[in-house]
Amino acid sequence: MDNILHFASQLLILLLLIITFLQSGWDKISDWKGNLEWLKGHFSKTILKNMVPIALLKVLVLEIFTSILCIIGFFNLVIEGNTLWAFYGCIMGTITLLMLLLGQRLAKDYDGARTIVIYLIPAIMGVYLLSPA
Repeated sequence: MDNILHFASQLLILLLLIITFLQSGWDKISDWKGNLEWLKGHFSKTILKNMVPIALLKVLVLEIFTSILCIIGFFNLVIEGNTLWAFYGCIMGTITLLMLLLGQRLAKDYDGARTIVIYLIPAIMGVYLLSPA
């Protein structure tokens, strides 16, 4: 219980990242074809137009990997008070979100890019709060 209270902010950021990336990964798995078709149209006028399937797979892998790190980090933080796995999870979350941000900017989807920044801010805060000093 002491770790939950002591690391409340960090745990809440991890929960945000877990929910975000698990849901996004699940959506890609459960509706691969629909996501692929939408993204092909979304990136049709960008340098990514011929790389959409492989890019979608890479993002899926990053989202699942980030989710796993954040889940391990969450429980490690609660049980042992160890921040290392949570820190790695936030780093991977930040990298994943930066990749998504780049894609939205290339597609000139500025509203989509703005939405990603909303998730990026707490991810970066997590990196800061969990950074080994």
